[in-house]
Amino acid sequence: MACQALPQLLLVLVGGIIGDRVRRQYVLVGADALAAATWTTLAVCFTGRSASLAVVAPLAVLTGVATAMFTPAAEGIVTDLVHHERRFAANALLRQSTSTGLIIGLALSGVVVAAVGPAPAAALNAASFAASAALLTRLRIPGRNRAAGPPVSELRDGWREFTGRPWLWVLSLQYTAVTAASAAYAGVIGPLYVAAGNGGSRAWGLMAGCQSLGTLLAGSLAARLRPARPILVAALMTAPSATPMLLMGLGAPWMALAVVMLVAGTCQTTFGVLWSTTVQNDVPAEAMSRVASWDLLGALALAPLGLLVAGPIASAVGVEGAAAGAAVLILGATSGAVMSPHVRRFRPHGQDDQEPVETVGA
Repeated sequence: MACQALPQLLLVLVGGIIGDRVRRQYVLVGADALAAATWTTLAVCFTGRSASLAVVAPLAVLTGVATAMFTPAAEGIVTDLVHHERRFAANALLRQSTSTGLIIGLALSGVVVAAVGPAPAAALNAASFAASAALLTRLRIPGRNRAAGPPVSELRDGWREFTGRPWLWVLSLQYTAVTAASAAYAGVIGPLYVAAGNGGSRAWGLMAGCQSLGTLLAGSLAARLRPARPILVAALMTAPSATPMLLMGLGAPWMALAVVMLVAGTCQTTFGVLWSTTVQNDVPAEAMSRVASWDLLGALALAPLGLLVAGPIASAVGVEGAAAGAAVLILGATSGAVMSPHVRRFRPHGQDDQEPVETVGA
């Protein structure tokens, strides 16, 4: 898992440069082809007795490289394909499909491994990446201006686009804190809580399923939202993620947690649609992947840290105390973002109440 996560962190900025320099369709197809080849190799390893850590770890690195290349290009390709007036609907559909894939994948993975073993499961995963690559080759993307210059200069230009919009980096900082707290909750604190006589693994599976269901159900609602201040609404949509943690801190039963996780999932999708659409409409298309890579860097950096510290904190103050601390982190980050005048005043298409900020390419 570490070998998979590390290249995502180290190469996500490189992925942003490539996503703006090369036709994004080619980047996505190449990343999926690399993932398909890697998972095919893993399937072969799992078939015999060659699946040692020394073999699996380098293959995990390659899956991390594929993700680092794919994600920034995927964020930017919406601007290549969809007119800005239809991006709310497009991003909502993308969030729904992602949620559907997660639900299906989580359901199938355990069943396939239990029924036929890890090698067929890895082969099925390889087939899914191959199918994705084949579908992506059918895209017809209009030409656009592409970044062309030394990589360091392109990275610097992307940073200027990112920092030149205060609402963008303020919300990125907020969501970095939210991601760290959510990773700690989902990866460590929540499972420890249910394992301590609060429903067990079955309850945790149902709770996680409710959150995924919430992200799925919210798509149609999020597609219709047109708030005058989308960034302010997006910032507020992160606060409900703290609710299940607060209830866990109070020792609530798992059924109550499942209900609020459904609501949190709905708000999570709403945040994602508002955030992605606003960024896509405000950032120049030729810089979109680089800006997305700077945004992703923070989340990738602190999510492992949240997982790392969650266990020791839970041991020191108890699982309930750790859950309450994660909730306080989310609410504190949300309050800080909402207090920013750049977040409160921003309006789409540059019609915000603040003084205009000069940005590269804007």
